[in-house]
Amino acid sequence: MLKNLFKPKPVDFAAPFQGRLMTLQEVPDPVFSSGSMGDGFAIEMTGGRVLSPVSGKITALFPTGHAIGIKSQDRNEYLLHLGLDTVHFHGQGFHIAVTAEQQVKQGDLLAEVDLEFFRQQGISMVSPILVVNANSRRIRLLKEGTVQLQENGFLAITP
Repeated sequence: MLKNLFKPKPVDFAAPFQGRLMTLQEVPDPVFSSGSMGDGFAIEMTGGRVLSPVSGKITALFPTGHAIGIKSQDRNEYLLHLGLDTVHFHGQGFHIAVTAEQQVKQGDLLAEVDLEFFRQQGISMVSPILVVNANSRRIRLLKEGTVQLQENGFLAITP
C-alpha cells in the first residue's frame, strides 16, 4: 500500500499524434535533448493528424506551422514542436486548423502534417513536447513504446 502512495498520477493529457515515445534526452537535437528549452518528452510522429492533447487555449501559433502552444485548463502550458528543423520550410507541409487565442477541447484538430513531404526532404519527425511552465516539476513517461492518437495515462508531472 505504501508503494502506491508514491506512484505518479497521470495528468489529463492525450497523445496529440501517434508514434514512438522518447525521453527528451533521446531527441537527436541538442537544443531539446539538453533541456535548455525546458522539460518534456517527444513522440516520433507516424500519423499526420495533430489533435489537441488538452482542453484549453492556444497561446502560441508560429506562422511557419512548426509549433503550437496550449495552456490547459489545469494551467500546464505545453509546446508541441512538430518535427525537427521543420521551421525552415516556412509553413510548407503543414495545414493549421486553429488560430491564436482560440479555445480548444481535447481531441480538436490542431493541424495536419504532410509526413511524406518531410520524409522526402529527409526531415526527422521526432516531435518534442515541452511543459514550458514545469519550473522545478519533473516530466515522467509512465510507459515505453508507442502511443496511439489520443491515448491517455502515459504522462505524469511530479513535484
